[in-house]
Amino acid sequence: MINRIQVILITALIVFFQQKASGQASKHYLYKVGVLDSLYSKVLKESREIYVQVPTSYNPEKNQKYPVVFILDGEMFLPTVSNVHDYYSGGYMPEMVLVGISNVKNRTRDLTTSTITTKYGMPFNEVNGEAANFSKFLEKELIPFIETKYSVTNFRTLISHSYGGLFAIYTLINKPKLFDNYLVIDPSLDWDEQKLLKQTEDSLATMNFENKAMFMSLSGQLHMQNSKITIENVMQDTTDFTLFARSNIAFSNAVKSNKKNGLSFEWKFYPRDIHGTIPIPSIMDGLISLFQWYQMENTDKINSFDTPKEELLSIINYRAKKLNDHFGYQEPPYPEELLNMSGYMNMDMEQSEKAKMYFEKAIQYYPSSANAFDSMADFYESQKDIEKALQFVTKAYELSGNDIYKKRMEDLKNK
Repeated sequence: MINRIQVILITALIVFFQQKASGQASKHYLYKVGVLDSLYSKVLKESREIYVQVPTSYNPEKNQKYPVVFILDGEMFLPTVSNVHDYYSGGYMPEMVLVGISNVKNRTRDLTTSTITTKYGMPFNEVNGEAANFSKFLEKELIPFIETKYSVTNFRTLISHSYGGLFAIYTLINKPKLFDNYLVIDPSLDWDEQKLLKQTEDSLATMNFENKAMFMSLSGQLHMQNSKITIENVMQDTTDFTLFARSNIAFSNAVKSNKKNGLSFEWKFYPRDIHGTIPIPSIMDGLISLFQWYQMENTDKINSFDTPKEELLSIINYRAKKLNDHFGYQEPPYPEELLNMSGYMNMDMEQSEKAKMYFEKAIQYYPSSANAFDSMADFYESQKDIEKALQFVTKAYELSGNDIYKKRMEDLKNK
């Protein structure tokens, strides 16, 4: 049976994560996303616009860094990515800095991977085939620019659609160290008579993609003129009308045939979507898929006040190790607020050892947080240990210089 305190804890957890969804609101706008920034590219010989969205918890003065997501066609897709991120971050994916890259100008030039003069038998006059140069811009200029100006880590995700998806697969094969995750939406692998696809099939058999992950989608536009073409028989068709879809499926089959390369891969078909609508469901499903390992485990045991302290500690330590293994650097297993809140809940239930354990973990993973030390002072004061309470409040004051802690120090000294 769930008691009243358990209901309060579960409700508090729900509220904690739902608050993220409304954190970007403004009194002047119903919703706005992405601060315009720009840099001049010596590689591309032009100025490039980007749009940067930081998490609600972002504070440059704090020693906290975030994974970063780079979004091709950012002016189009950043709002969708931001919405998904706001609703799912915390429990399903980490809080991240989102960088939308504008591809309004020179899109075909930058995102296509080889030069063509004809396409499906027709003259093709747009400048194209300079993906290598755009990749150099990302590697040598944009990524260093973001890492210098914003509090981000080197754990990177790339989101891409159509020609952008073609570019993402080119990047996986030719610059695999640039990104850890690839969200590839309806990629144009038919480009240049499947030239990149053929190169990729060889690379998938010989390269090592350990710790890399890809989510890839295919829209329901399998054949523009023949409704009898379905996902079951499209690979038997040999016309140009199905080359786009067949290229996508061929890549998926090649990945699945080379599981030894270590690439974590999920492919999904969206029969009710067309090329222009598939980004929205793909972004949601793709981000959840790519960060499936991040999702919280054993929440039922964490929510239960009957779970022994030793088991809770094991759950916390397991999650810390899991995040470290995936990110490649130490990441707190839970937000500071969640550890703190769990500590106070257990104090209210008079489960002092569990409360102390949560406060200790908050200090361990957030050693520069004055609030974490002040919470531990609350714990010791509740245990009538004024000397230790004073020690932790003093540390909180040393970290912050906040007069609130100074006054509390005086109050404790007078007890």
